[in-house]
Amino acid sequence: MGLIDDLATVAGPAQVLTGADMARYARDWMGKYQGAPLAVVRPGSTAEVSACVRIAAAHGVAIVPVSGNTGLVGGTMTTGGVMISLERMNRIRAVKRDARLVVAEAGVILSRLHEAAEAEGLYFPLWFGARGSAMLGGVLSTNAGGSNVLRYGSTRALCLGLEVVLADGRVLDLMGELHKDNSGYDLKQMFIGAEGTLGIITAAVMKLVPAPKAHATATLATRSLADALVLLNRMQEATGGRVEAFEFMPRTYSERLRVARPDLGLPFDHIPEVTVLIEAATTVPTEATPDDSGEVPLVGLLETVLAGMMEEGLVTDAVLARSDQQRRAMWARREAAAEICVGLTPVVDTDVCLPLDRVEGFLTEALQRLDALDPGFRSLTVAHLGDGNLHFTVFPTRDDPGLKDRVMELVEDVVAELGGSFSAEHGVGLSKLNAMARRKNPVALDVMRAVKAALDPDNRMNPGKVIPGWVAAATGPG
Repeated sequence: MGLIDDLATVAGPAQVLTGADMARYARDWMGKYQGAPLAVVRPGSTAEVSACVRIAAAHGVAIVPVSGNTGLVGGTMTTGGVMISLERMNRIRAVKRDARLVVAEAGVILSRLHEAAEAEGLYFPLWFGARGSAMLGGVLSTNAGGSNVLRYGSTRALCLGLEVVLADGRVLDLMGELHKDNSGYDLKQMFIGAEGTLGIITAAVMKLVPAPKAHATATLATRSLADALVLLNRMQEATGGRVEAFEFMPRTYSERLRVARPDLGLPFDHIPEVTVLIEAATTVPTEATPDDSGEVPLVGLLETVLAGMMEEGLVTDAVLARSDQQRRAMWARREAAAEICVGLTPVVDTDVCLPLDRVEGFLTEALQRLDALDPGFRSLTVAHLGDGNLHFTVFPTRDDPGLKDRVMELVEDVVAELGGSFSAEHGVGLSKLNAMARRKNPVALDVMRAVKAALDPDNRMNPGKVIPGWVAAATGPG
């Protein structure tokens, strides 16, 4: 039997797609990468994933896992490989309220996890714009971040256990529900952020937290990023670390938002150089229950901190959300980031992380060097300022591959000089392979290659991604 017939025997003929039926899988959502897979198979269980992996290996074909396909770095692109879609593995196996955890399969959409947790009075604190389409397997495979990393950490910090299908089809059961397990290597951490190059994540145990009883949200303007960090630190001290999000939108972002999404409005009559969205949350009843005047104490605390900083001249303007509708409007402006960039070309996307006190220095230096390299360029930045993660997008004056490479290297140079990372939360995929070769510690790359060789000696699992220049002794198409 041929490959397609073998896969159909396992998953069913309707679950093996070829030809035009594969179109939505072969193209990434930004339209940057267009692949040509041999087939897309949609297994419905871990056993079926295992069988599909064995079949692909027997036919000498590469395997590329795909979840929501909302990635930004080409992590699911393949030519001649079999894509294994986890979308049918979308069961929430258990929500354990007392243990504050959820057991879910890799194809569960993030927003469904939010809903399942909410039904139990809990919260799954991984939150970003693509939550309505991104799936659990994908966010684990890229170690996704989002707006709440400041308080809860990235996906890696939220994972207690994993189930993974290895390159030889064996199922690695790491589905522990323990907060402490010191029995040797923490193997699950190898697969989180590995982008399917070591195995296919099929299920996970994820932490939940108590659902907030109240939020305090504000949009404000400061004179500088340094002043904004003063606010962050003061609010953290005043609330005992309850700040969940601290988002930065510079003038260029607000100007583009006004053009691309005028319906969302802007918070101020003028456009400040530094706009910040801050949000704190509490589960403490006394901080969440309105007082006799109707004010929520946590909101009052944020207002007091902001008022003090305005008296000092550190905050120049501020608007507090007095209702859920106003809070949603503030977040809609921030979460429009990807949408307002669509159609702007040529483009160089970067996803970098800096120490918090060096973010402003990065922007100053990078913009100065870019002006010398390509006068007339444009840029658009939005940042998770609370954890130092900037989405720094550059629009060169011409669509010249050489110029775009120089722009990328320039940004990498500044990041490296300031002790940062060229990759914060989007993964490496294909887009950052050159950066990995230039910037990743050589010994670290050697260790990564050794791990890859041990777990996937034939280079079948999402080959050509993450690790630059790694070729197995026998490689399949990919």
